[in-house]
Amino acid sequence: MSDLVRDCTLPLAERPARQAELERLFAGAVEHVERVSARRLRMRLAGEAGLASRVRDLTGRETLCCSFFTFTITPQDAAGGERLTLEVEVPAGHEDVLESFGELAAPKGGGGQRAAR
Repeated sequence: MSDLVRDCTLPLAERPARQAELERLFAGAVEHVERVSARRLRMRLAGEAGLASRVRDLTGRETLCCSFFTFTITPQDAAGGERLTLEVEVPAGHEDVLESFGELAAPKGGGGQRAAR
């Protein structure tokens, strides 16, 4: 997470709360993480109704303090609750930040997948 802190303009006092918010979202919703390329990460998330709205809110706030992130949210069909794909891209020179973000998001049960670097 230190790479994320280095490139973030969020006030220092607010960073622990933001990290905790990301961790809660990821712990409860991320099913799969795939490193598509050195500059792109794809996550599959599932959860209760309101998940997409929560992800949009959080990624919108992340973009305000870390403007190099590009987030793309694609809703998926779900038989109850919500499912979506979240793609995260960074420009050249921010690959280490994406790596830290992916490590934070990776399912703790080993469900994450690392691909093309």
